Amino acid sequence: MSLKFAILGLLNVMPMTGYDLKHQAFDATVRHFWPADQSQIYRTLTQLAEDELVTVTIEAQDERPDRKVYAITESGQVALTEWLKLDQAVPTLRDPLLVQLFLGQEVPRADLLRVVAHQLAAHQAQLAVFGQIPIPPAESRPDDRWLALQHLTLDFGVALEQAYVSWLEKCQEVIANLPDVDEVPDFRERFSAPS
Repeated sequence: MSLKFAILGLLNVMPMTGYDLKHQAFDATVRHFWPADQSQIYRTLTQLAEDELVTVTIEAQDERPDRKVYAITESGQVALTEWLKLDQAVPTLRDPLLVQLFLGQEVPRADLLRVVAHQLAAHQAQLAVFGQIPIPPAESRPDDRWLALQHLTLDFGVALEQAYVSWLEKCQEVIANLPDVDEVPDFRERFSAPS
């Protein structure tokens, strides 16, 4: 349900087309913590229009298809405000790397290290992306609530990626010091029932 409210929140700033919502608003802001593809956005916009939380205005264009511009309604603003006040459940973590590591007892050390190195590079790259997000320093406008809240979400992203990087470096160290697959007995022997 958060996609619906992310869209309402972005449309609360200004009316936009679905394309602009994805490429100018979504990709520059909330995609770092709530990703959505173009088709998800359009499906959600259709539902929001059916629920009368947004309006759709058709703007004719020369030599191009007509544009559908979406704007939040008063009902949409009420729904957004109510949602913003709700307590949220702790999100469920689904990380395929954790499953790979948990079940990786039969994978050679070199392969495990390669998988971890790939994840480390990906998280370092994401950390670099966060460092390039053009948000003015919070100190430049200390009374700007919008800017302060943007910084809080960015700070979380940075802290999360830094934690991942640190943990992945620890994974590399631990795995590098483990015996390799061919150096240990079959792990299933531990679980065999006594005869």
